[in-house]
Amino acid sequence: MTSQIPKGKVTSYSAIAKKLNSSPRAVGRALRVNPFAPMVPCHRVVKADGTIGGFGGEVAGKKINEKVAMLKEEGVEFRNDKIDKKFFI
Repeated sequence: MTSQIPKGKVTSYSAIAKKLNSSPRAVGRALRVNPFAPMVPCHRVVKADGTIGGFGGEVAGKKINEKVAMLKEEGVEFRNDKIDKKFFI
């Protein structure tokens, strides 16, 4: 499913979970061990409130900064540390 998220857009863990009849935490756990990143763009999955969530098993620090940088490089914009809702699909 993450492969279908276009560059410059994001979706939430909960949106993916709903489509898979699963839980957001299960989605996060699966993405944490994604061996195909960034070809399978797990960096485009964030929390439903627009905050980053985790990345590579971390919720703070260098990996989160990498996720933010990757999203910004794709044109995703942030307002007060949250992703602008216009970037959600």
